[in-house]
Amino acid sequence: MRGFSLIELLVGIAVLALLLVAAAPSFTTWIQNAQIRTATDATLAGLQLARAEAIRRNTSVRFQLTTTLDSSCAMSTSGTNWVVSLDDPSGACDSAASDTTAPRIIQTRAAQEGSRNAAITADQASIVYNALGRLTPAPGAGINIDFTNPTGGTCAATGPMRCLRIVLSTGGQIRMCDPALASTSPQGC
Repeated sequence: MRGFSLIELLVGIAVLALLLVAAAPSFTTWIQNAQIRTATDATLAGLQLARAEAIRRNTSVRFQLTTTLDSSCAMSTSGTNWVVSLDDPSGACDSAASDTTAPRIIQTRAAQEGSRNAAITADQASIVYNALGRLTPAPGAGINIDFTNPTGGTCAATGPMRCLRIVLSTGGQIRMCDPALASTSPQGC
């Protein structure tokens, strides 16, 4: 007496299937944007860690974008992995975190951790903070690190992809912004 008939159940499943098919493109775009945001947030956290560790340890600490996190790693301005260390980790990114053994790695992050489709383009691959938390050597202008997702399409203010940028000022401040927005906007670059 109570419950659904087979026809009512099939009609409900058909309606649900149509809704899922209609929502799939939006869901795909959302996933691609989430990967950009995840990569940006992780890189921002790595930069903040490097700056904080430089101040805490009263020494220079480097943040480097790398090609891989194994023994063949090299610095790259388009590297999607990163390493925070006291020494240059090139060729030794697979070393365990240590305060005494070179390259004295503090933390690493692999690109596969939630943002495998995100692409990074940086002005430079190695960013070094001194004991005061400032960039060293001080660049003439700030450093930009851009995050895109080539599999999701082009970035635009009104388009589906929302690319992001991290801007590092010469004083060491770190800021995330949206390059598609006007510079007068609080979220714009």
